[in-house]
Amino acid sequence: MSTVLITGASSGIGAQLAKDYAADGWQVIACGRSPEKLHQLAMVSERITPLAFDVADHQATLDALGDPSIRPSLIILNAGTCEYIEHGEVDVALFRRVFDVNFFGVLNCLEALQPRFTETTHVAIVGSTAAYVPLPRAEAYGASKAAVRYLIHTLKLDLARDGVTFTLVSPGFVKTPLTDKNDFEMPMRVSTDYASDKIRKGIAKRKSEVHFPPVFSGFLKLVSLLPVSLQLAIIKRMTGKS
Repeated sequence: MSTVLITGASSGIGAQLAKDYAADGWQVIACGRSPEKLHQLAMVSERITPLAFDVADHQATLDALGDPSIRPSLIILNAGTCEYIEHGEVDVALFRRVFDVNFFGVLNCLEALQPRFTETTHVAIVGSTAAYVPLPRAEAYGASKAAVRYLIHTLKLDLARDGVTFTLVSPGFVKTPLTDKNDFEMPMRVSTDYASDKIRKGIAKRKSEVHFPPVFSGFLKLVSLLPVSLQLAIIKRMTGKS
């Protein structure tokens, strides 16, 4: 029976993925910081096993995922956070908080799990369409997701000979407790059901990248091909920063 390990499963996309994979017959290791939320999630299906730890805590992650019996064929590193800066004022503590989860959290999990990688291991890492182009107030979030994007592409090069495969997931706006905190318009925001469906179908096909919704993500991809000066001009016009 196939096993999938999902981080950030306490809520949002991660919780929806856990439910959907369990419904499809997978054994699910649902990871998150909240034991209470994970317990509630596990009540949905006997196929879901909760595992509570903080991906931003290096030692806690090594301890939690170091169990040699944890051998998922599919790993979905989905845990993430977002904080925005104001007026372009750099706040190092804010950047560290965001990178600790979005980037180093990924690295912590990879370090813990890599001794059990095999030629059938598939790793999906959730990035963001925010990595495509510069966006207002998203200096910390966008930079962390750009780092994830670079990381996964280089891992594809270095681990290809071992048979390990990777999928980069680049969502646009998804309705989750995290985006519910946003105080700005979120064009083409989709549901977690939609996101889960796109992610699972893309992973099943072992796509190199899954991005959605297609109109929104495709537009940003096209903008990213332009010279930076034009990118900035378009984003300023779109966001009212001009």
